[in-house]
Amino acid sequence: MLDALMDSPLAREDLFDAAFLDRLRSLAVRLRKRRALTRRGSQSTPATGFTREFKDYRHYTPREDYRAIDWRLYARLDKLFVRLYEETQELNLHILVDTSGSMSAPHDDKRKQSLRFAVALAYLGLAAHQRVSLYSLGDTVHQELPPLRGQGNIEKIIQTVTKLKFGGLTDLTRSFADFHPTRQRYGVIFVISDFFGRDVSTARESVKLAATWPGECHFLQILHPEERQPLLEGEVELDEVETGERRRFWLTRKDVQKYTDAFDAFCDELSRECAGHRIDFMQCGSEEPFEQRFLDLLNRGTALASA
Repeated sequence: MLDALMDSPLAREDLFDAAFLDRLRSLAVRLRKRRALTRRGSQSTPATGFTREFKDYRHYTPREDYRAIDWRLYARLDKLFVRLYEETQELNLHILVDTSGSMSAPHDDKRKQSLRFAVALAYLGLAAHQRVSLYSLGDTVHQELPPLRGQGNIEKIIQTVTKLKFGGLTDLTRSFADFHPTRQRYGVIFVISDFFGRDVSTARESVKLAATWPGECHFLQILHPEERQPLLEGEVELDEVETGERRRFWLTRKDVQKYTDAFDAFCDELSRECAGHRIDFMQCGSEEPFEQRFLDLLNRGTALASA
């Protein structure tokens, strides 16, 4: 039954209601207005890959390059003006979604929450004319879509994420080592995962690998409340959803509390490692209201919201 759940594709309405994209469009417009109010002149950055946006006119002076003259304006006004531009950074947005078994079974709302974030991030990137790439993480990293640009490509994103198959093992170390974002343009990278591995040290090692990626990196951890505090007591038999391993336990309340303490320690260590390597880390419950948590993610600060 768990295998059928993980393999089953999602319908569009499983991820969001009909008004979801309208709300994203409204958010994109608000972000553009905020950028227009805060932007002053050219934005300096060491990264390559710029586009030029028209800003204003000013009178031509004899020492300037005559090729900058706007001759159409001269034909109307009989005065010489040059066009002023501001350079805006062109970003590559990379969205990495963990598609291993633990992201879908037994709590399928983790899968839905992670894909909502992926679609929303992709939409903002496309609306800002950035190049958006989508990847899946499992035993290694797989590029699901090549870099897309233009708001009309959001349907390709939606169709792709709803068809993603969840299941199998997570190998964060191998996946992160195999991921090679371009070094020619500044990248913004979002990794959406529970960051569970065969060993608690796996997440720590993955942070070190992610710290070598060029650009701005964000870790978004999606968790279900019962993963932190399972509603279990007495004799239980547990299935490991990624390996199929099965074990029988006798759990007391004290044992469950020890597990919760160990789980909190794992998340705290992951957060500290991210902070030490300048990687933004945010935790989100699968049952939390998506739109508010998405705004929380943007308010933490990202070039995606200011590009």
